[in-house]
Amino acid sequence: MNANFLQTPITYLKGVGPNRAQLFQSELGIGTYQDLINFFPNRYIDKTKYYTIGELERSSADVQIKGKIIHLKTVEQKKGSRLVATFVDDTGEMELVWFRMQKWIRDNLKLNTPYVIYGKTNWFNGKFSMPHPEMELLTEHESGLKIAMQPVYPSTEKLSNKGVTNRVVNKLMQQLFLETKGQFQESLSPALINELKLISKSDALYNIHFPKNQALLAKAQFRLKFEELFYIQIQLITKKLLRKKKIKGFPFEHVGSYFNEFYKDHLPFELTSAQKRAIKEIRADLGSNAQMNRLLQGDVGSGKTIVALMSILLALDNGYQTCLMAPTEILANQHYNSLIELVRNMGINIALLTGSVKKKARNIIHEQLENGELHLLIGTHAVLEDKVQFKNLGLAIIDEQHRFGVAQRSRLWHKNEIPPHILVMTATPIPRTLAMSLYGDLDISVIDELPPGRKSVKTVHRLDANRLKVFRFIKDEIKKGRQIYVVYPLIQESEALDYKDLMDGYESIVRDFPLPEYQISIVHGKMKSEDKDYEMGRFQRGETQIMIATTVIEVGVNIPNASVMIIESAERFGLSQLHQLRGRVGRGADQSYCILMTGLKLSSEAKERLATMTSTNDGFEIAEVDLRLRGPGDLMGTQQSGLLNLKIADIVRDNDILKTARYYASRILKEDPGLSQPANSKLLATYQQLVRHKNIWTYIS
Repeated sequence: MNANFLQTPITYLKGVGPNRAQLFQSELGIGTYQDLINFFPNRYIDKTKYYTIGELERSSADVQIKGKIIHLKTVEQKKGSRLVATFVDDTGEMELVWFRMQKWIRDNLKLNTPYVIYGKTNWFNGKFSMPHPEMELLTEHESGLKIAMQPVYPSTEKLSNKGVTNRVVNKLMQQLFLETKGQFQESLSPALINELKLISKSDALYNIHFPKNQALLAKAQFRLKFEELFYIQIQLITKKLLRKKKIKGFPFEHVGSYFNEFYKDHLPFELTSAQKRAIKEIRADLGSNAQMNRLLQGDVGSGKTIVALMSILLALDNGYQTCLMAPTEILANQHYNSLIELVRNMGINIALLTGSVKKKARNIIHEQLENGELHLLIGTHAVLEDKVQFKNLGLAIIDEQHRFGVAQRSRLWHKNEIPPHILVMTATPIPRTLAMSLYGDLDISVIDELPPGRKSVKTVHRLDANRLKVFRFIKDEIKKGRQIYVVYPLIQESEALDYKDLMDGYESIVRDFPLPEYQISIVHGKMKSEDKDYEMGRFQRGETQIMIATTVIEVGVNIPNASVMIIESAERFGLSQLHQLRGRVGRGADQSYCILMTGLKLSSEAKERLATMTSTNDGFEIAEVDLRLRGPGDLMGTQQSGLLNLKIADIVRDNDILKTARYYASRILKEDPGLSQPANSKLLATYQQLVRHKNIWTYIS
């Protein structure tokens, strides 16, 4: 079947017409024959067996029976009436019952004519009955396409109200197969089909819509899921190869005195093997002549900053400037302070540029950047302003990259004629499955071990009823000289309620922890930013022992002396947020604790989140559970949820197929990057067609 034929507007399919076509477009995004053929069922009704009335069991099961109606009557009820038919076969009789559309059914039913009925059976008053059965004349049933397992398609309320039932969609799908004669262009190479023992494209599409049996359905699903994930991986890997080929980077060929001096004399602790591996991968990229585009993933406290610093030193050794961009002033300040401390006495000129920096100081920074005196600029979005011009920016590091938009990141690229190397860092562990899909065009380094001497945080779940015990525990920790966080949820829609929760909590803590013995800080979204900074500063300097806050302290605040994190209404937080908050403690040498406070009533999903938090500190394990509970769209945030608008595959459930697809895509592109060999001609044609009709989603990373 010609691929262009499948781009025919659905209006031309017999049984659709302009009104239905508009409905399909607005409700399901179906505009062409191609869209309809790729509208896959979400479940199936097994119609491989015909029951007799004598075989029926008293379970409420879906069954299919051949027989005929011998009698019809209307039975009055307290409210309205019901239409009852006596349905018989050779082994017995049962009742069919309708509460709606009785006149239409009475007018259209044929007595003493063979029918096939399908529906759920009930046992009532010593007799089987079937309410609102699906009915088809036996002659029609036998002349139609043989559908042993009936597909059930996703639908919407509007479609149902307009009479577009599952049966209608089914009929249209049959019509489409008649018009195309069930012949579809093969989209995978013979080598792939043979090696993976896949069924053909035509067989796969037929058996996904009209499976002859369970075994063929499974083969069809595997074939179509593999194909969908395979072409996404082909696109991602092609983008990566193209970028490496086309976008030349500055070659950092030299490992010089900055890097070596820091490694020998200033390194504050022995590097973990995971950190060494990440540095080795970055060094290989920086020396390769192609532009680096690498994602550095590591749990809170795994030591990403040292890896970033050693990458910066390589740039300085090769005569290039660097910049580090963070999403908040607090985080930018923290990076500035810790890096100044780490490279003290090494003659490295570092400046901080945030919204708070005064005009006079800004002008000095601008001047030093342009004349090359400034080695490293640390800042927030202020770094992206047009006035900020570097003499030779060689490396840009972006921290917590999901907080920056694509446009903002691309502005960093254009600070130079040759784009700088890019290192993206995140402490939000991205499940490997999602990383393979969303960040498939980045290289990924993972720091998956904590530095020696770091104790993992003990996490417990406590009910509101145990609050007094929790307060006693806090008092003991404060006596030891420790500091405490108490965090309240913040959900935009109910800001008033959240504020009330926070203030109620503040008042009860003030009652139990009175002045002058205890000093308490409070930080929330309604405060001016200078007031927030003042309160954070007091807590950082140890002038207050308790910090009561909303989630503003989620990212990056580093207070080694804080050893207890109490999360109020913990059931209202997502898993990744709970994990981020827990990462605020456990930064010093002392044993730290995270206490999850909730009421008694919890949903099963909330129970699973809390159980996950108390059983593991592994961010990747937590991210996998989070992905399973929330799905990829939610996990990446609403603005990116469309990224994985997959037609049939599910990157959580079909993780193994995704790995297989990536393996084959990598192998083929390694041997034939342009898919130009005759053996790959089908792959190239399909890929070009998918890109042309935008059926491969454009991934952003």
